Amino acid sequence: MESQAAEMPLPVISRDARILLIEDDVETCAEIDGDLRQRGYTVEIAKNGSVGLEAARKGPFDLLIVDRMLPGLDGLSVIATLRSEQVQIPVLVLSALSAVDERVIGLKAGGDDYLSKPFALAELAARIEALLRRPTENRATILYVGPLALDLIDRTARRNGRDIELLPREFKLLEYLMRRPDQVVTRDMLLEDVWNYRFLPQTNLVDVHIGKLRRKIDLPGEAVVIRGMRGVGFMLVSEPEERKPRSREPRRA
Repeated sequence: MESQAAEMPLPVISRDARILLIEDDVETCAEIDGDLRQRGYTVEIAKNGSVGLEAARKGPFDLLIVDRMLPGLDGLSVIATLRSEQVQIPVLVLSALSAVDERVIGLKAGGDDYLSKPFALAELAARIEALLRRPTENRATILYVGPLALDLIDRTARRNGRDIELLPREFKLLEYLMRRPDQVVTRDMLLEDVWNYRFLPQTNLVDVHIGKLRRKIDLPGEAVVIRGMRGVGFMLVSEPEERKPRSREPRRA
């Protein structure tokens, strides 16, 4: 590895980004760890694929740096496993294999970028900065909207600490809505993106599932989180309004 950190000024880090480095080479670990800490990052190191996989699952991390050739569980298997579990943390793959085909394999496994060894620490830092500047929507492992929390790894949902038991389709539906808070979502959008319909059948499928989801999320007496927008679709609101109690007229004598 070429140590050329002096060629690039240390970037200003607006937040304390946490990076998981999965690398078995002691010297490489020490050089990367030292450079990234100088740049303001918090770094955790895993020396093999199995340990790295468990660390990535527990998180939270803003970025993973994964060596492709690892003892035991290889780097590509680590990445593929995380992606299959819907962990969308950006991943930078490090590898001594520099052929184009090898890079394609690394990216297809779920890597977001690929850096061949040997590399300059300045280039590594630049690639990290580029990955961290990407939109963060898909990186979060827990979504928070108003009173709701959705854990994308544990596949659990809560409202103000109350567990909500969801079926797989309901979970996917809620995730879709929570990624678009305070936005109107049409029935056609839900059929295409949640049910993967390439044609739009005349069906009340969406309304039935939304109804079931609302009964689980909005219990009697709780503020309404999922609103129906008449003639348009639905909206998950980030600041739900409390339900107003119905006024009762006094009985006539």
